[in-house]
Amino acid sequence: MAIKNKKINTCSALYTTKVMEIFKNPHNFGKIKNADGIGKVGNIICGDVMWLYIKVAENKKKKEIIKDIKFETFGCVAAISTSSMITDLVKGKTIKQALKVKKDNIIKKLGGLPSIKYHCSVLAVDALTEAIYDYYLKQGKDFPDELLERHKKLKKDKGE
Repeated sequence: MAIKNKKINTCSALYTTKVMEIFKNPHNFGKIKNADGIGKVGNIICGDVMWLYIKVAENKKKKEIIKDIKFETFGCVAAISTSSMITDLVKGKTIKQALKVKKDNIIKKLGGLPSIKYHCSVLAVDALTEAIYDYYLKQGKDFPDELLERHKKLKKDKGE
């Protein structure tokens, strides 16, 4: 028996409901004018490109927090969803807390990703790393060791 004209939504079959909800209604999408830090990363193989913009302020305890964060992403469902999720995970957090966010945190909060799309969660973490690095660079601050190592690795991987 042949099935005719049956439409299959391959995105829904691949992605969790949470991923699809965020893709359709991403949080913190856009650009921050005069951002304190900007991170731009991409994946030459899949073509995804992410920009992450941060505004930093001091909280009541005089610790630097990510007061605002926005993203612009050109890419697939997973790229947009992971970009949005990282903004949710780090907004209002200290820079130290934000640097602790890993790809697994993003994947878990999204309810999972196909393994072939894990690189999107890595890109989101890398964009955050680069935005924080850019902030430290612009402020003339000493880089935390972990941040400097991650930045160096990204530059090496990129061939710069």
